[in-house]
Amino acid sequence: MLQFEELMQKLKNQEPELKDLADALGIDRMKNEIAELDMRAAEPNFWDDMEKSQKVLQRSSMLKGKLEAYEKLCSLYDDAMALMELANEEEDLSLLPEAEAEVEKFQQELEVQRLTTLLNGEYDSKNLILTFHAGAGGTEAQDWAEMLYRMYCRWGERHGYKVKTLDYLDGEEAGLKSASILVEGENAYGFLKSEMGVHRLVRVSPFDASGRRHTSFASIEVMPEIDDTIEIHINPEDIKMDVYRASGAGGQKVNKTSSAVRLTHIPTGIVVSCQVERSQYQNRDVAMRMLTSKLMEIKEREHLEKIEDIKGDQKEIAWGSQIRSYVFMPYTLVKDHRTGYETGNISAVMDGDLDGFINAYLKAQSQGTLGSASSADD
Repeated sequence: MLQFEELMQKLKNQEPELKDLADALGIDRMKNEIAELDMRAAEPNFWDDMEKSQKVLQRSSMLKGKLEAYEKLCSLYDDAMALMELANEEEDLSLLPEAEAEVEKFQQELEVQRLTTLLNGEYDSKNLILTFHAGAGGTEAQDWAEMLYRMYCRWGERHGYKVKTLDYLDGEEAGLKSASILVEGENAYGFLKSEMGVHRLVRVSPFDASGRRHTSFASIEVMPEIDDTIEIHINPEDIKMDVYRASGAGGQKVNKTSSAVRLTHIPTGIVVSCQVERSQYQNRDVAMRMLTSKLMEIKEREHLEKIEDIKGDQKEIAWGSQIRSYVFMPYTLVKDHRTGYETGNISAVMDGDLDGFINAYLKAQSQGTLGSASSADD
């Protein structure tokens, strides 16, 4: 039947891209490396060096995950083709919607895996630390910062990542002044590294009795979580530690003791905080990882040789430049000023549907076509 023949041809046209993906992933090399790592794990003295054995297992698990995802994609292709061939033979049009859904599912998964091959930066596979700051504008800006906080938490949940709040400072009347979250999972930093910068909101403020339109700003810092496998030297004398009583969203006290920790890197003025762990020691450990990650991110971005080269005025870089506008009124539109990607479904975006923006950024980055962020008209 013509409908199934056209659909089968559409799927067959994707076959070269499936083979290109195998080459890009290095499937054959991957299988060989997995076999070698499994042999090392089976050696009698494998657990003698615990740190080394953990690295081997982590590498093996990561490779097996990629291989499994590719093999699942191949199965999707085969299953969709088999379904269409059967339906075509039986001339059963009732199977057409299912066949179309299978082809679309394959294409979406193929696109996801193709984009994953672009995540080849040194830290792309790492966990991610997102820090939110409300801009000038009081309650309106603080409410906007909280909306962004929820948006990225929802994005993480939609993609199966573990999202953990590290620090949360309430706004004066609503929203938040600042907050930090940890997003744990494979390629978390690679996917969300594009989100760093200033996010702009245009809407009729719910806090303005006159119903006037307001423009608000909030900034987002994006850092890979630097783990113990990367050695970073920070002079202990350059760090000032303050302790305070932790509080949760809405002013709720989460700890009656002064266990929350604030670290200040004196040479740069960079400040990080953590209040979610039970003890002061644990909070200091998390805050230290946050500080290390932030200093490393600045060092890499500025192409510096060592942490000590970071100057004090670098702390202003966190605001970056405006990357995206979210317009609620007089029309609905979310537009990225670097890639030009836009959508009118602002409700879906605020509920964590950011994949279109992320994919557009990764494609533009790989093609070298990224534009500079700029202001948009109201």
